[in-house]
Amino acid sequence: MGWQGTERGDGRDRGRRLGHGGATVGMGAQASDGVVGLVATADNAEALVRSILRARRHGFDVLVTHAGAGELESVAFARQLDVRIVDSDTRGHDVDALHRELSAAARALGYTTVVLQTPACPRIDYEAMVDRRAEGVVEAVPESAAEPAVLVGIPAYDEAATIGSVVESACEYADGVLVVSDGSSDGTARRARQAGATVLEHDRNRGYGAALQTLFAAAADRGADHLVVLDGDGQHAAAEIPSLVETQRETDAEVVVGNRFHDGARGEIPLYRRVGIATINAMTNLSLGAITARERLSDTQSGFRAYDRCAIASLAAADLSDGMDASTDILYHASDRGYTVEEVDTTVTYDVDDANSRHPLRHGLTLVHSVLTTVEQRHPVLSLGVPGVVSVALGIGVGLWALQATAPGGTILYAFVAMAIFLAGILSCFTAIILHALQRSR
Repeated sequence: MGWQGTERGDGRDRGRRLGHGGATVGMGAQASDGVVGLVATADNAEALVRSILRARRHGFDVLVTHAGAGELESVAFARQLDVRIVDSDTRGHDVDALHRELSAAARALGYTTVVLQTPACPRIDYEAMVDRRAEGVVEAVPESAAEPAVLVGIPAYDEAATIGSVVESACEYADGVLVVSDGSSDGTARRARQAGATVLEHDRNRGYGAALQTLFAAAADRGADHLVVLDGDGQHAAAEIPSLVETQRETDAEVVVGNRFHDGARGEIPLYRRVGIATINAMTNLSLGAITARERLSDTQSGFRAYDRCAIASLAAADLSDGMDASTDILYHASDRGYTVEEVDTTVTYDVDDANSRHPLRHGLTLVHSVLTTVEQRHPVLSLGVPGVVSVALGIGVGLWALQATAPGGTILYAFVAMAIFLAGILSCFTAIILHALQRSR
């Protein structure tokens, strides 16, 4: 519905500093027949970490070297991941010389296949590498540049317990992972970086909407073709990222929403959530003017969404609420610009620790207030004009009935009631007319 690989090897000697030709290299045998050689630089720390994690998932061990003296941040990250570090005699940034030293170290360790990656650390096409493993020393084959760039964005606030695993899973299905640490104080940023994400930090907790705004701006700056947003608490399945992206490519929808309320998932969602979100869904769809079944969205509050290049650019410049009602603001934004919004069935896990730190009642009231405010602004004639006309008619009716009343004193009381209703109706009508005029003048 919608509208317009496990790590291989026993890990012995990991983290040991190796000389490029000395006896130290030969200590400890490897359990994998292939190794990826990486060159660490002063500015490739995050890309290096992603390459290390992907290499291990595809059954390769990793060697890292670097030029010059001193400890680089990228080397420090590699060491934390228990990667073998190859010391180099190269002082200038001679990539060929560094690759030769990596090859020599790999041969000394007994590897039969050595894959050498450029310092830029583009994503390796491991499927294309399968046929080349017999060649011995080969250059890494990067994934096709023609493939649209898919970024995963994760707004996170004090998610240190889960953010690492979420980022690692997301890295498998994206060209890059962006994490916005929204004033976290528990190590969220550090663990996200170690897992391979690019981390953007807010100096204080600014709210979910502000974190989304930062993600849209960062994705626009990077020229992403798709931005898939998911939560950092592990509720969303990263394996479903391709489903959202593929639907976006097939339908050309600017926004694709992961629907939690399909038939196969309803029973797994707590009853209080189903009731609350069903109410918000109904109100949001009405405020969007979505009347038919084809127009209505089944899950207006899902945080698992994909945005295309057009939506990314416009949302980066949009004025979204800082809080959780930003999810609804995005749908209004899409509706105002005539964007197509599609839905894809997804799964969600609610039995994770601290799955939702927001009080459900407070969160629900915030959303209701946001929807009602938007209805008043977007449909003033419907929300104020119609009730105003009804009040005027009711006031006139009560007044006429009061004139016919025969009970002593009753006429005055009813006349006051009629006057109050009549004036309230007149005021509502005038307010509706003014708001409608303002809306048309924008």
